[in-house]
Amino acid sequence: MPYETLILEKQENVGLVRLNRPEAYNALNDQLMNDLTAALDDLERDDNIGAIVLIGSEKAFAAGADIKMMREWDMLDVFKQQFITANWERASRCRKPVIAAVSGLALGGGCELAMMCDVIIAADNARFALPEITLATIPGAGGTQRLTRAVGKSKAMEMILSGRPMLADEAERCGLVSRMVALADLQREALALAGKIAGFSQPVVALAKECVNRAFESSLNEGILYERRMAYVTFGTEDQSEGLAAFVEKRAPQFKHR
Repeated sequence: MPYETLILEKQENVGLVRLNRPEAYNALNDQLMNDLTAALDDLERDDNIGAIVLIGSEKAFAAGADIKMMREWDMLDVFKQQFITANWERASRCRKPVIAAVSGLALGGGCELAMMCDVIIAADNARFALPEITLATIPGAGGTQRLTRAVGKSKAMEMILSGRPMLADEAERCGLVSRMVALADLQREALALAGKIAGFSQPVVALAKECVNRAFESSLNEGILYERRMAYVTFGTEDQSEGLAAFVEKRAPQFKHR
């Protein structure tokens, strides 16, 4: 189906979602977030898709929530419509891996959207910030929680309390992004990573993703126990048997995603 605020492409076993509000630097409004939720639902249902890339334009991944949309709201408005909760968090709930390919501005909600994804690859012109404090508000889409987990308390405090932006090289050094690449290579590198992931057993990739996410929700002992149980589960899949057999027989595995 066509979308008003994004472009959805399916390239072999990878879904490519491009945010497309160029006149507003991809500012996140209700229409865009509804479209993004629908597009991700589509990709999750498609058994041919094994991984997803979320990308913006060269100038902006997303320049935050649309201030024009929010300007007239009061506390009761945002509470009644469940602002953010209603339609912003689909990327964080995807079972398939989601890679954010970030170039240009990733501010406020745009930075938070990137952090909802499983991997962030940053172009060398990427700029991350949570500047909500300058508007007399605070991040509300997970920014105070995910940024702190990614970069630590001191740096998160500095960025959130001052609104200071973080450039791509610093984001790579402190672990906010997995790696920095040249702007011209961003989409190619993100699609290559997504394609590699999508080529593995989809159910086993989903289990591995769950295990990594579990590390943020449990103690070390509980996380290790969960990991061990999920490792045992893989022994019940056809793909694990195929993977071991292919290794012994010195051939490429042919995964059936079951």
